[in-house]
Amino acid sequence: MTAKPTIHIVDDDEAIRRSLSFMLKTAGYSVQLYADGESFLKAADHIEEGCVLLDVRMPGIDGMEVQRRLRARGIMLPVVIMTGHGDVDLAVAAMKAGATDFLEKPFEKAALIDCLSSAGEVALAERGLSARRTEAQSRLNVLTDREREVLEGLVAGLPNKTIAYDLGISPRTVEIHRANLMQKLDVKSLADALRIAFQAGME
Repeated sequence: MTAKPTIHIVDDDEAIRRSLSFMLKTAGYSVQLYADGESFLKAADHIEEGCVLLDVRMPGIDGMEVQRRLRARGIMLPVVIMTGHGDVDLAVAAMKAGATDFLEKPFEKAALIDCLSSAGEVALAERGLSARRTEAQSRLNVLTDREREVLEGLVAGLPNKTIAYDLGISPRTVEIHRANLMQKLDVKSLADALRIAFQAGME
C-alpha cells in the first residue's frame, strides 16, 4: 500500500486549519500547518513531498503570490486552491498559473479527499513527463549543431529539399545528417526520432 502524501495546509484562519487537519488525519494523511504565506515559503525548500492546500485570500502574501513564488523557485508540488464564495475567477487564474484544482468553501470531506487524490495523480504524471523530457533532451545533446538544425526542419514537417535550401547545403548532405542523427539517437524510423524531439520540447 502506497503511503499517502503529506498535505501542507496554508490558511490564515486557525479554525479552518484545525478542521482540515482533523479531517485529513482521520483519512490517513500526514499534515503540516502554516498560518500564512510567508511561513510556508520560508519552509518550502525543505518540506516533504506532498500536496499544498492553499487559501487564495490571505493577508500579506496571498495564495496567488505564494503559488507564483513556488514556481519561480522550481518547487513543483501540486497545489489545490481553496476559495471563498465568488472567488471562482481567482481560482481559474490560479489554475492557469499551474494550480492542479480548486475547492470552493465550505466543502465536504469526500470532495476534499477526491481532489487531493486527483492532484497526486496529476503530479505523478507530470513527474513522469518531466523525466521523459529530461531523458530526451540528454539524447539530443549528442547531436551536432547541423544535425539538430536538420532535425528541427524534420519536426517542422519540411522535406529534405526545403531543409537543404534553408540551410544552404545539398539535399544529399541533408540525407547524410539525417542518417547520422538517427544512428546517434539509436532509432530505426523518422517517427521515433520525431517522438524524441517532441518529448524534448522541440517544436
